[in-house]
Amino acid sequence: MTTQNNCLIPIITTKEDFKHFVDDFYTKHKQPRCFGICRAELSRLNNQSVISVNFPFLNFQQNFGSFAVFATAAKLESFENEIIIDIDAAFVFRAFCLYYPFIIEELEKLKVEFEEYSEAIINFQNLCNKFQTDPYSIKNADILFSDSVIHQYIGRTHKNIQIVFELLRHISDIYKGENEYYKFQLVGFVNDEKIHSLQIAYAKLYALSMGYAKLRSLNLDGIFGLLPNLAWSGNKPYELEYLRQNEITLKIDGEFPTIDFIDKIPRYLMQIVPPADNIRILDTAKTRFGAFLAAGYTQMPGASYVNFNAGALGACMNEGRISSSVIVGNGTDIGGGASILGVLSGGNTTPITIGENCLLGANSVTGISLGDGCIIDAGISVLAGSIVKISPQEAQKIQSSNPSFIPNTNGYYKGHELSGLHGIHFRITSQDSCLIAFQSARFIALNKELH
Repeated sequence: MTTQNNCLIPIITTKEDFKHFVDDFYTKHKQPRCFGICRAELSRLNNQSVISVNFPFLNFQQNFGSFAVFATAAKLESFENEIIIDIDAAFVFRAFCLYYPFIIEELEKLKVEFEEYSEAIINFQNLCNKFQTDPYSIKNADILFSDSVIHQYIGRTHKNIQIVFELLRHISDIYKGENEYYKFQLVGFVNDEKIHSLQIAYAKLYALSMGYAKLRSLNLDGIFGLLPNLAWSGNKPYELEYLRQNEITLKIDGEFPTIDFIDKIPRYLMQIVPPADNIRILDTAKTRFGAFLAAGYTQMPGASYVNFNAGALGACMNEGRISSSVIVGNGTDIGGGASILGVLSGGNTTPITIGENCLLGANSVTGISLGDGCIIDAGISVLAGSIVKISPQEAQKIQSSNPSFIPNTNGYYKGHELSGLHGIHFRITSQDSCLIAFQSARFIALNKELH
């Protein structure tokens, strides 16, 4: 539960005082695992309901001083696990008062670098002093201090402070009741437990896509029940019921939105700027928010797809399907139409991992984990219950690379017995269509020029 009060906050003038402030804060409160300020899009049917959010920056197990600032600026007296609080105008100015020594330091550097900003410190001091005198008289404070050059300059070192400056540009909208379609919120959680709010669901998906949390490491229980099914036009969500109710008016006025897709989860590129320049996604519809893509990843159009809580840990060519909770290793090539089974449907409950430098042939189906250097020929299905024949000679070779593997006397194995083993090549014999396996003698290498 979260509680607030409304008193003013004094200006912290030195970094030493700021350290004391943070130390004192954490004698009374727990450190959050994750927190950030988001823009929350509101329902057009009920503007008290949030239907999607977007984080310009998310703090994950870091920047605890900023959380102390945000929680104090929001006047949070107590919180348990999930933290969701609307940001008002006073929050912005309280944060300035608490961040004061860091802002002054950055403005001093700015003044040295750019002569035209010599008055920036005085303007900022006046803004803080005015807030201390009359916090609700600066409804148009964006006029006083809203230069985006200053914001971006400060953001080089302090992204959380930059966000507060960006909020200043929206200060007239932040005042309660002045915008019916969006608001800004402070969101965070202390423990990684079952999700109870849409905002925390988005925060966890963001953490996965940015690589702050490892794939399959966060509790996503209940996520689908919290996310509404929305019609997305660009980056703007619409409820289907709103479109039904207003279809005639919107179409007569020429304002009916172009609907790109309908889903509970937005697309990866609607929320994430890829962390590496050599990530290529040739069809934005093919990757869901909550997927993780490492440097060198290439996703071709057509049958390729990556679900949330899944992805590639390194350079990878993907022309197939990486289903939910699937992790693919560096150097692996997923052929056209190849499918790796996930855990969302079909009864499969064991997440699949594909090792490094593997090759999944076109239209193959993989239902077991693979170690490094494995090959599945085109058109083959290797499932947990598939019967695989391995000759005694090849079983010995496989054992030499996988000491835990124990050859069977009859030479037949179920797919799950081979799960996670390295260097195995799966093939269908042309004579009797038998699924066989043997030690792979082929090294898989991606074209470096493409990654």
